[in-house]
Amino acid sequence: MTNIALFTGGIIDTWQGDFDFYVGVDRGSLFLLEQNLPLNMAIGDFDSVSETELDCIKKEAQNFYLAKPEKNDTDTEMALKLIFSQYPKAKVTIFGALGGRIDHELSNLFLPSDPELYPMMEQITLCNAQNHICFYPKGKHLVEKVPNMTYVSFMTNDNNHLAIIGAKYELTKQLFFKKQIYTSNEFINQPITIDVSSGYAIVIQSKDRS
Repeated sequence: MTNIALFTGGIIDTWQGDFDFYVGVDRGSLFLLEQNLPLNMAIGDFDSVSETELDCIKKEAQNFYLAKPEKNDTDTEMALKLIFSQYPKAKVTIFGALGGRIDHELSNLFLPSDPELYPMMEQITLCNAQNHICFYPKGKHLVEKVPNMTYVSFMTNDNNHLAIIGAKYELTKQLFFKKQIYTSNEFINQPITIDVSSGYAIVIQSKDRS
């Protein structure tokens, strides 16, 4: 399995991990160069960089893909589709997807709503200093606690039912109440089991700002 780090043009307040391949999306390409990290792939319409910066990205990128500004996909969606076309089993951790423009953030939270990305949702993780976000399709899944995170929240993409078992606050048929997002739950020294009736679930592990 190829372990890939994808850096977008949003706020990158932290990053960590041992990666095999580094992808820069738009201005995220500059971040990789500034950090002296490999720029294995650069992709985007690059509307947020200057001509000089773009020339530098073109020069340093091992693979460069320039998109037209008028397109159906966001730069991040386009990058993921390109990555999975080349590395179908890759695990992709995205940095810079949270904390910037709210429309970009919401688009990233609902990446699996794209039919082409839905099958790979479990291979995608969004990270910043306070949040670790994963996606789970229809069915039963075991959610492990991420070190240094305090809370866990659960959200579904539509009006589907969700069961939460083994958490501090369980959600079962007997204890069910309908909300779009179930926030501020906690692990109790064991993994949490979730059962998604349809669509997919967004699982957010988070902590307070230090």
